[in-house]
Amino acid sequence: MEVGAGAEAEPLLPPRSWRAGRRLWRAGARSVAEDGTGSDNDLYINQAIVFIEDAIQYRSINHRVDARSLGLYRWYYSRTCQWILSLTITVILALAFIEKPSSLTLTSDVRYRLPAWNPPCGLTESIELLCLLVFVVDVSVKSYLIGWEEFWKNKWLMAYILTLIISLTDWTVSLSFFCMENMRIRRILRPFFLLQNSSMMKKTLKSINSTLPEMASVVLLLAVHLSLFTMFAMLLFARTKDGQQDKEWMRYFRNLPDSLTSLLVLLTTANNPDVMIPAYSKNRAYSIFFILFTVLGNLFLMNLLTAIIYNQFRGYLLKSVQSSLFRRRLGIRAAFEVLSSLKEAPANAQQSYVSAGALKQVLQKAEMDSRCKQAILRSLEMCSCDQLSATQFQKLFEELDKDAIKQHPPSPGYQSRLMQKMQFAFGHPYFGYLGNVVALANIISICVVLVLDADKQPSERDDFFLGAINCFFILYYLLEMLLKILAMGLKRYLSYPSNRFDGLLTVILLVLEIATFAVYGFPHPGWRPELMGLLSLWDMVRLVNMFIVFRFLRIIPNMKFMALVVTTLLDLVKNLRAFAGILVVVFYAFAITGIMLFQGVVVPLGNTSAINATYDNGTLQCGTYEQLEYWPNNFDDFTAAVVTLWDVMVVNNWQVFLEAFSRYSTPWAKIYFVAWWLISSVIWVNLFVALLLENFIHKWDRRCHRASLSDVEYQRTVELMFRDVLEEPTEEELMEKLHQHPHLHLCR
Repeated sequence: MEVGAGAEAEPLLPPRSWRAGRRLWRAGARSVAEDGTGSDNDLYINQAIVFIEDAIQYRSINHRVDARSLGLYRWYYSRTCQWILSLTITVILALAFIEKPSSLTLTSDVRYRLPAWNPPCGLTESIELLCLLVFVVDVSVKSYLIGWEEFWKNKWLMAYILTLIISLTDWTVSLSFFCMENMRIRRILRPFFLLQNSSMMKKTLKSINSTLPEMASVVLLLAVHLSLFTMFAMLLFARTKDGQQDKEWMRYFRNLPDSLTSLLVLLTTANNPDVMIPAYSKNRAYSIFFILFTVLGNLFLMNLLTAIIYNQFRGYLLKSVQSSLFRRRLGIRAAFEVLSSLKEAPANAQQSYVSAGALKQVLQKAEMDSRCKQAILRSLEMCSCDQLSATQFQKLFEELDKDAIKQHPPSPGYQSRLMQKMQFAFGHPYFGYLGNVVALANIISICVVLVLDADKQPSERDDFFLGAINCFFILYYLLEMLLKILAMGLKRYLSYPSNRFDGLLTVILLVLEIATFAVYGFPHPGWRPELMGLLSLWDMVRLVNMFIVFRFLRIIPNMKFMALVVTTLLDLVKNLRAFAGILVVVFYAFAITGIMLFQGVVVPLGNTSAINATYDNGTLQCGTYEQLEYWPNNFDDFTAAVVTLWDVMVVNNWQVFLEAFSRYSTPWAKIYFVAWWLISSVIWVNLFVALLLENFIHKWDRRCHRASLSDVEYQRTVELMFRDVLEEPTEEELMEKLHQHPHLHLCR
């Protein structure tokens, strides 16, 4: 909502004395008379609804607020529209699995892989065009809603448009060449659509970018450390006249690139102690060089990098969360300001007030969590006041900042004394402990049978004992589940995640056991029937045992320290999706780049150049790509590229990939793998470790200060992790920001 020039001299948000003067609101080029109308009140109500929804979602309020734009804004952020946008992003990213080179083969091993089915030209391109058109609509709506002036300040939207222009141009070029071109730039740009759609991912990326200078100083120190030791190594292990004594030089320090690569890999300990053995077997004093390099580089500098990332990134993430809190407070204050303009408030008030009825009307229409809505309405009823000040209004919405509390339903009340005793017995924690002991006994019995049958041929194996054991334990699990439901009631039983997990696996085990009996009959000595149906008896028994082993995880909630670790990990999965999204972006971009660089370069043995490089006196050299049979790790399709990048990120034997791809393609290929190692293993993994520590510390601190209640579960978000250390914005800061709103000028 915009205001005309005549309103500039009026005070911000006039008190009810606006009836004595005239307020000019320009919302779609429409003036409002001094007495106000019902449509004006509706506009104020809709503005307040949108501002509160912005506050809930930590969105910026710097968007158009006229009646038409508000409708478009709410439609754009509706669940349906956002679901369509998310589905479009998923589809365009998933195209990499089926478009040429397709991943639709059983194996990625170049020795056994059959020719993959590739879609005809125009099929995936048509789907891609539809996705790009959705993105065009998305960027058009976003640009309109924030206004032309704000558009030029928004670098993300400008990059969005540039990405779409490049993608559509490349799409046109692709069809012009009948989809035969090898270089498709738009495929590398696809992760940007995922990145720009998540505000938390943008903040995380900004935090990472702000942390880079500090990380760069340690990385530079690592580079100096690596360079100095490389020169020392080339001097220590220089070539001599005795060829038998030159194994260290020949294998690892033959030239500068090989020396740098050998020590870089040693920095990750992937080739330790292999790189040291030739020199160490010659003279044990050489071990000092390698031990000193590893201690300084791996133990000190790499861990120092982790400490710097944890310290710096936590600070920047805290600033990001602080800005989110400011957005929430600003949205709530903006809602108060527009609601205070309603004609229901007293005209002689010295400060702005909002009627409780107007707030109830807003809450009924706003999209928000039902728990928070009910809590705010209860607080409003307890307040027993018709008019709310700015402080009271803001305090009501502090419910949004609280931990989500899940209350479990009560247990059923039985009149029968027998049923009460049964409820007490089977609802007692000791009954759950007994179930854990039985599950442990089941696991031990399975282990014993597997050990006894490990060396037996399939024809010698008797499945009777294992089948009978499974039948007994599954019946107990079923009985335990029914008794717990009897004691707790179905609703209370299902309200616990551990019970849902336990019950689901019990039902699956029961279904599998019934299917086994229906196909192969009941267990009996010598129970080894022939294959019937899709799975043999042994396959069915193995499947049942896998679920039984998986079911043993039910013990986790009963072990407090283990439960603390698991809940920390689950919170990371739920609340730190931005990091997973950034990892997907990096994986996707590097996988597409790897396909462009290395597709088809790895060929099976039979190629003369490959044989000459890997054979030594007729046998494959130990530790090479070919000898280790790493053939499935290649960049011939998207899935294989992702798996290969994962293997390199783990850094176990990653020197094999460095050597193989530099030999099959070009020595410059090492730059690609080193860059991937730096981004994934050094930066991203350390960031993940930093946030894992932060989450665990907060969990531990809250565990020490919070009483354990069996009927209450607390659910936290990443914003709530830092809630205790965030600073509340001042009144002056909020009002100054409202004055700067490009489309809403409320004067008083």
